[in-house]
Amino acid sequence: MKRFIAFTLTEIAAQIGAECRLKGPDLRVNGLATLEHASPDKISFLTNSKYRVFLPDTQAAAVILSEEDAVHALGNVLVMKQPHIGFAKVAHLFDHAPQPVQGVHATALIHPSVKIPELISIGPYVVIDEGVILGEGVIIGAGCVVSQFASIGEGSELKPRVVVCHRVHIGARCLIHSGAVIGSDGFGLANENGFWLKIPQLGSVELHDAVEIGANTTIDRGAIENTVIGRGVKIDNQVQIAHNVIVGEGTAMAAQVGIAGSSKIGAHCLLAGKVGINGHITLVDRVIVTAMSGVSNDIAEPGIYSASLPAKPLSEWSKTLARINRLDKLMIKVKEMAIKLRGQDEKS
Repeated sequence: MKRFIAFTLTEIAAQIGAECRLKGPDLRVNGLATLEHASPDKISFLTNSKYRVFLPDTQAAAVILSEEDAVHALGNVLVMKQPHIGFAKVAHLFDHAPQPVQGVHATALIHPSVKIPELISIGPYVVIDEGVILGEGVIIGAGCVVSQFASIGEGSELKPRVVVCHRVHIGARCLIHSGAVIGSDGFGLANENGFWLKIPQLGSVELHDAVEIGANTTIDRGAIENTVIGRGVKIDNQVQIAHNVIVGEGTAMAAQVGIAGSSKIGAHCLLAGKVGINGHITLVDRVIVTAMSGVSNDIAEPGIYSASLPAKPLSEWSKTLARINRLDKLMIKVKEMAIKLRGQDEKS
């Protein structure tokens, strides 16, 4: 495990590419904290204007922020164009996540056909089946299962209890969090006289380099061709990606997104929480879909798309719903009035 360490403000500024403006001594800090709860040995950050109200009274040793927000600060600041990037880099400095132990745990079950690289970390009760290919520097956490003829690229990490199904390919420097299942069967069924006949899923899953998969996310294998997740894609927890989906590079999707089969998501798209994508849908590059929106038609132009209803007070929503329920009757009246007006015009 990493030991807790401290840095001076000027050292941190140099590492994150910020301008350090001191109004006092060059303090040493040993961690990150929010503006509201920071102590004098912590560094804080401001990336959202709604939290600016906490800036004048923060006890933080310094705050990472933009030039625009620096004028509101009373203490030490680290100024940069993208303070959120600065926050991310500082978080790496103080990351105290346990470091894996090199080597193969005695309880791991590994098929004799698997070649073990010199640099490897395989945790307790891992199962690695026949024909699996492992790259240098791979980390496989406790209780993971890697099935027949799967491959994991160099520097990739599987957190505990990940399942990698047969013939799945995982690229280099990928990170897969606990409970994820990569290569589960797609929902392929044919109805025969009222009974469902399972269709074997003959494809697999390809994760390109630097992909991150959240906890308890499931990515189905293709029915015939592969499900493909492009380079640098970031997927949050509890996301469902169905068979034969293709996701372009650099796309990110938040928790509980669901993408139905054979859809194609472009590069550098953003799908917010609980977005649903219908089957056989295509999204071009650089599409943003806001939270809880349903996409049932192709999107052919980049931009921001939304189809969700924001929450309202119950009394207000009840009135809106009542009006919606009267729309059919209203349309009938409008048509009747149009017919009468047309008749009057003809007579005149």
